[in-house]
Amino acid sequence: MGQLTPVFAGFIPLLDSAVLVAAKEIGFAEEEGIALKLVRESSWANIRDRVAVGHFDVAHMLAPMPIAASLNLTSLAVPMLAPMILGLGGNAITVSAALWQQMAELGADRNGDPSSTGLALAKAVARHGANGGTPLRFGVVHPFSGHAYELRYWLAAAGIDPDKDVEITVLPPQLMADALAAGQLDGYCVGEPWNTAAVAAGTGRIVTYKQAIWPDSPEKVLGVTRKWAQSSPETLAALMRAMARAADWCADPQNTEHLTGLLAGPDYLACAPDLCRPALGGNVHLGATTSVARPDFLKFSGGPAAAPSPAHGKWFYDQMVRWGQAKFSAAGEADVRTIFSPALYRDALQIDVLPAEKSIRLFDSAPA
Repeated sequence: MGQLTPVFAGFIPLLDSAVLVAAKEIGFAEEEGIALKLVRESSWANIRDRVAVGHFDVAHMLAPMPIAASLNLTSLAVPMLAPMILGLGGNAITVSAALWQQMAELGADRNGDPSSTGLALAKAVARHGANGGTPLRFGVVHPFSGHAYELRYWLAAAGIDPDKDVEITVLPPQLMADALAAGQLDGYCVGEPWNTAAVAAGTGRIVTYKQAIWPDSPEKVLGVTRKWAQSSPETLAALMRAMARAADWCADPQNTEHLTGLLAGPDYLACAPDLCRPALGGNVHLGATTSVARPDFLKFSGGPAAAPSPAHGKWFYDQMVRWGQAKFSAAGEADVRTIFSPALYRDALQIDVLPAEKSIRLFDSAPA
């Protein structure tokens, strides 16, 4: 093999960084001629900024973030693309043990049904307000994130105004469980394993999760600037081929224990392997005595399922408009379709035909 092309990639310590980790550690990147350098970051703002200034060539990135950057909705905004999906699902909404006790008394489904748990939370919020309490505080990882939009959608569907009835604040993923334990949060939406961490500590209870709210929706993407994608097309294509093989490796149940060990290691999540196993193995502990078997809780795929969909990008854009982060424009919507175009991924993997775009159906909605 000739000289390898270095590619610097930022990531956040979450289970859905697995595709990048496997691409490096199992050797798929090297087989495509790439020396993949992974750099752990502490916050999504740092990821965004370091991609924008060129410290990172690519990154493990929140799916809405390339849209926000391209539409100049965030600091250090530069045009970006989301040429590949890194994972589907993987998030959950966790509340404090005390809040869960109230929700359970008010009829919350123990197995995570979002309609039931949302309505129980609405009753708890109303009771809290009637007693003169300060608004309950929920954490999300970034204002432009699937977590923020899933939490807001779930709250609003239950009749809770996310901007008036509760407080939403931003924290890095790995601090969520500690903030809940310290009483600084009443709940949060985050990717795994940081929901399981609160359950294992006895301080939190998972009340619902991404696959129940919006099944098979994109969570993280490969984020790149348009400038880098245009200047390094062959490298980007090779990287996506390596990551597609890595995603298929991650999806194979025979590799789950190996993947668990890799991710839990000191260079990546630096956590107990037992925190990684539930989501990776598809048996998620919602509470101390309640588990749900969801093999699709966090899904990896290197085939057509990893191709971005313009319809998914449009949903994220619609949420930005809904919650006052952006003003709708036809030009903006057209830009979003380009950001989430499957063309680069399709060409890199030489996929002749991608499946037709699916209708978007959330837990309380007809197809959109």
